[in-house]
Amino acid sequence: MKKILFLLFLLFVTGTAYADPIEVNYDDGIYHIILSGEKIKKQIQFISSPTLITNNEAHNKSDSLLTINAGFFDPKNQKTMSYIVNDSQVIEDPIFNENLLSNPFLRKNLNKIINRTEFRVLDCDSKLKYEIAQHNSRVDFLCSVRTSAQGGPQLLPNLRLEEELFVVKDKDGNIVRESASVLHKTARTLIGLKTLEGGKQEVHIFIVTDEHPMDIYEARDLCASYNLDSAMAFDGGSSTSLNYKKTSVVSKQNEGGTGRALKSFLIVKKK
Repeated sequence: MKKILFLLFLLFVTGTAYADPIEVNYDDGIYHIILSGEKIKKQIQFISSPTLITNNEAHNKSDSLLTINAGFFDPKNQKTMSYIVNDSQVIEDPIFNENLLSNPFLRKNLNKIINRTEFRVLDCDSKLKYEIAQHNSRVDFLCSVRTSAQGGPQLLPNLRLEEELFVVKDKDGNIVRESASVLHKTARTLIGLKTLEGGKQEVHIFIVTDEHPMDIYEARDLCASYNLDSAMAFDGGSSTSLNYKKTSVVSKQNEGGTGRALKSFLIVKKK
């Protein structure tokens, strides 16, 4: 009897100690990825490439467990439209994108673009935590941004379409401009946070494929259905990409079947 109890205890301890911090589920064209536990916070990084590369190339070059697409970029000059921070240093800054500054309309609304929502991993006096916030918002006292990527729009707790220049309305309230196909059904890359009992956090990532395309309102409702505290979108459409173990998902394949070339990525490093 003691031997049986010991074996049961050993199985429980082993299962707990080696529980996979990355859970991937698939249903009806949507990949739902959950990142849990404290250790994985150290493994999350946002990276960028000097030249555009595919998600698969970034995954292999960084030797990562998981890789998804992240911020917006300009395919014409291969420069970023989103802030990217890694190792507490800004590695991509949209203010240096001359195409952004030379466009009269975008330059006029630069403050909205610069302040788009971002996902952050914060170092708070040696304790790591996640946050989704606008770029210009300050971090808490004793905290610093360890790594982050900007995208948008914010989905939860409030949808910020006009505030982040994803839609523009005229004086009569009619939509006259749309960015990132927010009003159309397309593939989406979404990321959100859920706070558990005791203050622990989970990261929820949704790779919404072309099999189940969504507009931005449906994307918001998807995140809300999982009771997420906050959520945002990364670049989507043909940029939507996922690599995890033997799973490789791209929204739009090129002739080699490897997907669109991109600028920045969220990776989960191997231990």
